[in-house]
Order: sequence, then C-alpha cells, then structure tokens
Amino acid sequence: MFEGIDLSKINLNEMMGQMNEMAEKAKDANSKQIFTAKAGAGMISISINGNSEVIDLQIEDSLLEDKDSLNILLISAMNDVIKQAQNNQKNMAMSMMGNLGSMGK
Repeated sequence: MFEGIDLSKINLNEMMGQMNEMAEKAKDANSKQIFTAKAGAGMISISINGNSEVIDLQIEDSLLEDKDSLNILLISAMNDVIKQAQNNQKNMAMSMMGNLGSMGK
C-alpha cells in the first residue's frame, strides 16, 4: 500500500501545519466569493458570499403586491444561490484533497 513512499521522511507536524494553512487560505478565499441567482426573468435577484450570508436582495416593485409569486420566486432564487455556494465549497475541498498528495515531499 505504501510502496515507494519513505514514511521516515514524512513530518506529521509539518504536514498538519500545511493542511491548516491550506484550510485557512481556502476559507478566506471562499468568504470573498460572491454568488448571485435570479428568478422570474430577473424580477428577484439575490447575492450571497461564500459564508452563505445574504449580501444583496433585489425585488421588482410589481412583485410586492403578489405575495404568492414573491414567495415562490424568492425560494427559487435562494435555493439556486445556496447550491452555487455549496458546489464551490465542494470544489475547493476536492482541490485541497488533491493537494494533499504533494505534502511531505
């Protein structure tokens, strides 16, 4: 299983430090990301950051009098933008896992 790997050369403390550093960089980069979704042909627009915090919400005035449509479109836009952020987090995690192979070399 560990053929070709000299386990005596692997410094676990150094490797853990590198992993923590990579995780902090990824967390910082993720928090700066902005994701936006629209619904109802742009009648609703919502933006969140990588921490899934809503940073902007735009609602066309004509929707304010139609509560049912407003609810449906708002839920749709929110679900879409949350999926975008989750997919980004998954991609970042997969990228970090790929970088683990280069540690300890």
